[in-house]
Amino acid sequence: MNILLLGSGGREAALAWKMKQSPRVENLYIAPGNGGTEAYGKNVAMKPTDFEAIEKFADENQIDMIVVGNEDPLVAGIQDYFADKKVKIVGPSKAGAALEGSKDFAKQFMQRHNIPTARYRSFTAETLADGEKFLETLKAPYVLKADGLAAGKGVLIIDDLAEAKKALGEMLGGMFGASSATVVIEEFLSGIECSVFVLTDGNGGSRILPVAKDYKRIGEGDTGLNTGGMGAISPVPFADKTFMDKVEQRIIKPTIAGLIADDILYRGFIFLGLINVGGDPMVIEYNVRMGDPETEAVMLRIDSDLVELLEAAADGDLGELPLKEKEQTAATVIMVSGGYPGSYEKGKEITGTETVDESILFHAGTSRDGSGRLVTSGGRVIAASSLGDSIADALAKSYRSVDKVAFDGKYFRRDIGQDLMK
Repeated sequence: MNILLLGSGGREAALAWKMKQSPRVENLYIAPGNGGTEAYGKNVAMKPTDFEAIEKFADENQIDMIVVGNEDPLVAGIQDYFADKKVKIVGPSKAGAALEGSKDFAKQFMQRHNIPTARYRSFTAETLADGEKFLETLKAPYVLKADGLAAGKGVLIIDDLAEAKKALGEMLGGMFGASSATVVIEEFLSGIECSVFVLTDGNGGSRILPVAKDYKRIGEGDTGLNTGGMGAISPVPFADKTFMDKVEQRIIKPTIAGLIADDILYRGFIFLGLINVGGDPMVIEYNVRMGDPETEAVMLRIDSDLVELLEAAADGDLGELPLKEKEQTAATVIMVSGGYPGSYEKGKEITGTETVDESILFHAGTSRDGSGRLVTSGGRVIAASSLGDSIADALAKSYRSVDKVAFDGKYFRRDIGQDLMK
């Protein structure tokens, strides 16, 4: 098969690494890719949302399947665009992508299909006063979410009521641009989070991928600003058979049945951001693609041919295809640019990657400069992912690998996974 993978981050690097192992792959293209994805296929300078350019490339290169890594092309309707074309698409329709593209839509979907989630209401600038009154009915902390896509930064958790009211006004006033024209306010749920990924074929068939937990805050001890993710662990000790049976019966099956009942075409990944509240799973959010940095851990633990599974999902028939998991633990540690998630400098030379032998380095914010040097080009730069016989074993390998990679301003968290080992 000739496959085109859309995206440029660590998630796409991990997907490319895993897909490259399949004997089904003849040519793998990554658009636009990064400084590390060239090890698995050919990078193509093309925007994932430029559907006309993608169609032209697919025709000229006899692409059989397009795997959509990030959410933007899905929310923009790439599945619908290619609906009458020969190329297969791994990803939901525009209607399905609204599960991530609109938090209000996702909440209504969960309510409609009796999927456990936090109590909520949605507000616009016209109903600001009602929003302030709703905040008064909730206990601190207060959770405010921009309805639309905000690059993972559209959620505020505030302890003080007056501050929450002020933030609501600022969000509705354009803090996140058009993304916060509608704001979802929901009750705060207390518990430990995890990420569950499901591959579905749109006809009721599905496979649950290895469960992971990510670490979003920039600072150790889960302090500081939210980021795109500073690390991940898979599997998650508390996500045992009892918990996962509840997830499957109360969340996964009703979600898939709900999509079919609502006549929404969905062939691809469903990301369930879950929280364990006293042993019961509840949905914090849906995403319509794999998570990042969880993918960088999850891919190491899949022991099946990923391409075979993706093709079957795109064809609408997963059938009896197995999705086998490795028993080992995977640990991912992200190296980021100094200053991230605030302002940071790019173009810093990266050295030492060739000396890493215990981990897989999944590049994210890297590129090649005019001299061919590997340099930083983003906030999250490289993920070091390792397999081990325990969380501690896998983490030790990842941290030794992180120590071998050097670039000016490099920062990483030293406490990834510590909470799971207590």
